[in-house]
Amino acid sequence: MQSELLSLGIDTSNYKTSVAVVDCSGKVLFNHQEYLEVKKGERGLRQSEAFFQHVQKLPDAIQKALSDFAIRENIGAVSFSTRPRPIEGSYMPVFTAGTGYGKAIAAAMGVPYYEYSHQEGHIEAIRFYSSLKHVNPLICFHFSGGTTEALLVDDDKGIFEIVGGSKDIAYGQVLDRVGVSLGLDFPCGEALDQMAMRAIGHRDILTPIKTREGYVNLSGIETQCSKALEQHPQMELIEEFCFEKLSRSILEMTMQLSYEYEITNFIYAGGVSCSQYMRNFLVEHMYKDLNIVFGKPEMSADNAIGVALLGGQNIWR
Repeated sequence: MQSELLSLGIDTSNYKTSVAVVDCSGKVLFNHQEYLEVKKGERGLRQSEAFFQHVQKLPDAIQKALSDFAIRENIGAVSFSTRPRPIEGSYMPVFTAGTGYGKAIAAAMGVPYYEYSHQEGHIEAIRFYSSLKHVNPLICFHFSGGTTEALLVDDDKGIFEIVGGSKDIAYGQVLDRVGVSLGLDFPCGEALDQMAMRAIGHRDILTPIKTREGYVNLSGIETQCSKALEQHPQMELIEEFCFEKLSRSILEMTMQLSYEYEITNFIYAGGVSCSQYMRNFLVEHMYKDLNIVFGKPEMSADNAIGVALLGGQNIWR
């Protein structure tokens, strides 16, 4: 039966090598997520360095996934991320690593392959397991190291459109740049989140981030944080204020977009959405008539579960 077949997913972002296997119910049978190695003091990897690491890491990850006979004999489709976003011209060399391996595996196993964007995978990994699985329309925020976008999604009308986000750098870039300046290992989001949660703020030293019609500019808050760190020794206090300003800007974008598009359902995806500080802030301050959904951390950060689910839907129908 088609419903008994499994779907193998591969995602090779600029942060992680990811391989996953899921069944038609969404049960995750295999989930490999491995951070790429970044040298101390560096704020990321060149595309060529990231590609090389993916090529080195993928064989072991795929071998582990297929070492289970029950999985190997029931793979019915292979899916992979080929580009950052599902828009014309979207391209990033790191995704060619997963694309190449995915096509080769599909050919060797005699099964079809399906191509998706990294962004679509992020959203599906949250939406599939949420109360909004079949709800249309809705707005999905994608917050990561390189992306800050709000997307209007309506499956019934075939709409997947950017309607908000950052006009310059991403939320993750702000956190990583500030974190690296503090001597933290890249990526820095989790460590900074823990620092912010421990802080007890008493005097605001950062100005608000301006939001307009669902869009923000974030380079200013990075500059403010850098200057504040030079003047104030309490790093945890700086991070609490930084997270508060970032979280408040997300709150304002959400409410602006809700008003403009008359939508009450929102999903938050991407690694930055794992922040416990940010989640607590939004839940506490969000208008109660808005339905906001977060995913489990392993589903929110870079993963291959989302693309595996998307590909599987082609064989489970």
